[in-house]
Amino acid sequence: MFPTRLAAGVLSATFALNAFAADYTLKFQSSDPSGVKNFQIQQEWADRVETMTNGRVAIDLLPVGSVVSHTETLGAMKMGVLDGHVSVTGYFSGKDPAFGLIGNTVGAWSSPDQLIDYINYGGGYELMNELYAPYGVKFVGGGGTGLESFVSKKPLNGVEDLKGLKMRAPEGLVQSVFAAAGAAPVNLPGSEVYTALSKGVIDAADYTVFSTNHEAGLHDIAPHPVYPGFHSLPLIEISMDLKEWEKLPEDIQAIMTVSARDFAQDISTQLALSDRKAVTAARNNPDITVHDWSAEERRKFRTIARDQWEVFAEQSPNAEKVYESVTGYLESQGLL
Repeated sequence: MFPTRLAAGVLSATFALNAFAADYTLKFQSSDPSGVKNFQIQQEWADRVETMTNGRVAIDLLPVGSVVSHTETLGAMKMGVLDGHVSVTGYFSGKDPAFGLIGNTVGAWSSPDQLIDYINYGGGYELMNELYAPYGVKFVGGGGTGLESFVSKKPLNGVEDLKGLKMRAPEGLVQSVFAAAGAAPVNLPGSEVYTALSKGVIDAADYTVFSTNHEAGLHDIAPHPVYPGFHSLPLIEISMDLKEWEKLPEDIQAIMTVSARDFAQDISTQLALSDRKAVTAARNNPDITVHDWSAEERRKFRTIARDQWEVFAEQSPNAEKVYESVTGYLESQGLL
């Protein structure tokens, strides 16, 4: 009889846990496809939240485009179609240039840790929640995936080589900076980069970190990557519908906040480790040439980028707030 009673007790506890977890089932959409490492790390975050809450919260994380396009998740939260997203803030620059400026302050950050410090301790967290308040969205936390790497069909050794280059660049400040540098940027979702490169629609792309590009086979068709990255370090965020956030008990809100901080460190660290392995593999491949821009060329690009900060700051009152916040923090830390 003992085994039967034990089994019945375990089964009863399992049913009780599942029933309780159903009270906080949240539907999130990622801005990444399911096959890339970025998405896998995001899924690990969702699984940790379920564990940390003892099964009280279950996050159903969907790949990019599962419910709406990557630029429409803010509206989907407001309409109740999604409970949250794990996305790149710059994708929403069409709603306010401020999102483009804070979402990827091109040339500002030399490492993900600098961006994470600004978000957690330099006013970025508070500013993001102020910017999202009119949309009914709660910014839970975020950080950077890492300094992104170019992929290119053509050799790129400096700013001059960008002139006339057909390239993918995401919405917001990134597009403006590359246009100011003389390139011809186009807006494409990350999921279309491989096809666009293979068909010759574009010759280069600012997409994501080196290892993700490499695993996706981008270097097979665009064998002139630029590494280490220096141009783009996007803010990747965890946000959710404010009404749904306010339904959560305070202890779960605290767990979500801490988990978002952990996620920011986790994704940047995991991707940095993967980058180093992928770069070694690429350098051992005679068909791939890794280009490392000189300090002088990097300075030229950053000068162009910082001029565009001021241009963006004039485009909306919120963008001016972002400009003052970011530059004020950089100056206080001796980073500007």
